[in-house]
Amino acid sequence: MARFVDQVKIYVKAGDGGRGCVSFRREKYVPRGGPDGGDGGDGGDVILVADPQIHTLYDFYHQVHFRAENGRPGMGKKMKGRDGEDLILKVPVGTVVKDAETGEILGDLIKPGQTLVVAKGGKGGRGNAHFATPVRQAPRFAEPGTPGEERWLILELKLIADVGLVGFPNVGKSTFLSRISAARPKIADYPFTTLEPHLGVVKMPDGETFIVADIPGLIEGAHRGVGLGHEFLRHIERTRVLLYILDISREGEIKRDFEILRKELELYNPALLKKDFLIALNKIDLISPEVRKEKLQEIIHLFPEDLRVKIYPISCVTGEGIQSLLYELYQLVSAKRESEDLYA
Repeated sequence: MARFVDQVKIYVKAGDGGRGCVSFRREKYVPRGGPDGGDGGDGGDVILVADPQIHTLYDFYHQVHFRAENGRPGMGKKMKGRDGEDLILKVPVGTVVKDAETGEILGDLIKPGQTLVVAKGGKGGRGNAHFATPVRQAPRFAEPGTPGEERWLILELKLIADVGLVGFPNVGKSTFLSRISAARPKIADYPFTTLEPHLGVVKMPDGETFIVADIPGLIEGAHRGVGLGHEFLRHIERTRVLLYILDISREGEIKRDFEILRKELELYNPALLKKDFLIALNKIDLISPEVRKEKLQEIIHLFPEDLRVKIYPISCVTGEGIQSLLYELYQLVSAKRESEDLYA
């Protein structure tokens, strides 16, 4: 299985243009053949293409330098040299392309098949046939081709998903994803079990689907890069809806946990707080059935009244409450798909 890589630095060099040709006609019965040097071919471009079959930047982890083909020199009889072939580099959908030196965003490949020319090939030089004049009938020079563009790039992958799971390590995000989809993230009882994002496709009873992203757990200070902070937060930017998963066994800390999560999102990017969200209180199976209803009411009433309608008690172990939560998530996702451009 390929390692998940979501940020790389690469060097790209477009092809140089071929040189123009210095040539003169040499034909029988043509005593004064004029210049007939052809133009050089253009250098190939370096082009990035968003490919939905690719989910990581791993292919760029070991190979860093990429060069397109140079244009061929011109030839006699005004024959143009062959253009260099473009170099096509396939990247995952959701790749942001930056100039490594200036930090300028050159493009954001958010749609399958979308292309971006990141280095333009050089132009082929003109042959000496272009430079003949009544005064200079036998020019013995031609143009060299121009060099192709070259630059260092930062490729940064931001996953595209409908729902992003937000929560501290060990709250049950991976278990939740494995229950609602065919995704099989690693699950264990220690922090940061999930070291890389996982995507799962949720299929509703009517056949409609939506994509959920399980992203490494958040901790306080994540906006500064503490823990897996930036790796988490980069991917959560793409989602339409957020699902905060809280651990109901942390009874006295649940509200504070939610506030810390919201604060970390705000400090990283205030726009994240504008996303629609729901709250899942996981591990209700740890509360005995006899006191569950009363205990849940106590916990839900810790939150402001406007948030209580967004709270869904669930158990990722038994599956209790999950179908109702999925239905509400899908309603939010559907509304967003119809009314909002995710990438504006």
